[in-house]
Amino acid sequence: MGLDVYLRFALALVLVIALIGALAWIVRRMGWGSRFVAPAAKRRLGILEVLPLDGKRRLVLLRRDEAEHLILLGADRDLLIESGSGRPKPDFASLVEQSRT
Repeated sequence: MGLDVYLRFALALVLVIALIGALAWIVRRMGWGSRFVAPAAKRRLGILEVLPLDGKRRLVLLRRDEAEHLILLGADRDLLIESGSGRPKPDFASLVEQSRT
């Protein structure tokens, strides 16, 4: 086998790997990646917000079932800031009283 056969093989391998990488990038970019993991109705965990503080730290707001958790992620350690807080549910009676005044 000559050098041209090895060169063609290497070029074909690089092309196939590049196509796989491009397809993976497109799937992630279009948001289709999460569809293959679990149906949205059965998913219990989600990331609501991410706030980068600096190059090494960021705040992440997670939702698990009906509870929200605020976590500080850092380079050396992670810290749970607040746990179990949910969104405050409006009291219907107080809303009616406020609208009357």
